[in-house]
Amino acid sequence: MLRSLVLATLATTAAGAAGFGPLPPLPLLSPPDRLTVTVAESGHPNADGTFELTCDDQAGGNHPARDNACERLDQLAKEGVNPFKPVPADQLCTQVYGGPAVAHVTGTWQGRTIDARFSRANGCEIDRWQNLEPVLPLLRG
Repeated sequence: MLRSLVLATLATTAAGAAGFGPLPPLPLLSPPDRLTVTVAESGHPNADGTFELTCDDQAGGNHPARDNACERLDQLAKEGVNPFKPVPADQLCTQVYGGPAVAHVTGTWQGRTIDARFSRANGCEIDRWQNLEPVLPLLRG
């Protein structure tokens, strides 16, 4: 066993001396971010509907704010924030009603399967919605 380890070390050293350094790390091979965003009861006819959003080298799909939406998703990923996780059941939230708007987001983001529902039923849900704008439409009273 020790002999194998010594031989492997010598072989690696010889390869490095011959100009063959270690291989660079492979980039993560994850599929592009692909989301379906369905919005209803927003009170804004242009905001309601089902929209496709693809974020790869460039934004795609029929999402009305696709460029800004992809920028926001990229920013959240860099911050290490998962905007799709639900509000914890034991979270204390202000009882402020933000309107009847609801949204459902499905697809893939950062290699994760997404199936998230959004509302504006209380302060926590409103904050969650606003954190994901412009993936979700901007709705202000």
